[in-house]
Amino acid sequence: MASAKPPQPVTELPARYLTPDDLAALLSIPLETVYAWRKKRTGPPGFRIGKHLRYDPAAVHAWINTLTEHEAA
Repeated sequence: MASAKPPQPVTELPARYLTPDDLAALLSIPLETVYAWRKKRTGPPGFRIGKHLRYDPAAVHAWINTLTEHEAA
């Protein structure tokens, strides 16, 4: 049985705020997962600009780091 590979760290993020589509593509996950995280408040913190949802790349990176730190512990 093959062992699961640990998640690869995301090192390069765009210099602009991310859309939900950007976040889904960056993490190779379905867009529905991004919205489910938002609804459950379990994903990276997002914010609205009018009706548009955006994510700060630094906050996404910090959120990913907390996930990898918890798995390493």
